[in-house]
Amino acid sequence: MTERDDTLTHFDARGQARMVDVSGKPVTHRRAVARGTLHMSPQAFAALDAADSPKGDVLGVARIAAIQGAKQTSALIPLCHPLPLTHLSVEFSRDAEQSRLTIEVTAETDGKTGVEMEALTGASVGLLTVYDMLKAVDKALVMEEIRLVSKEGGRSGDWRADS
Repeated sequence: MTERDDTLTHFDARGQARMVDVSGKPVTHRRAVARGTLHMSPQAFAALDAADSPKGDVLGVARIAAIQGAKQTSALIPLCHPLPLTHLSVEFSRDAEQSRLTIEVTAETDGKTGVEMEALTGASVGLLTVYDMLKAVDKALVMEEIRLVSKEGGRSGDWRADS
């Protein structure tokens, strides 16, 4: 089976799940950025912004959780290759008017496969952590728009989402 960008490479010729063979691919620098949003009540946003959540420093804990989540991606997603991350950053931005928190996770590696899943997992786990820490204040928190923003490196080249 020839691997192309428009084929489902996690299945063999018989349709059985498999881990993609990357042994013939060159090592290149790869970078991926993922972003997600958490909408909340003004009360929850105030607790977040004042860092006085009932559970403590919400964003500090969420940053560590996002890093840990990205590092554990291959243990969570069955067919992902374990990757040695060379860099991981987690940034938060707040929108008080919309009571919205945005997370952006950048993952980098020098390897034979991309880090998109690590960036996406980090963003998801970071937002889930904020959700967990603020749910005592707001039961109606909504996570959304978790998506890949950009990727660099590899055979398929660079890609950026339309903003």
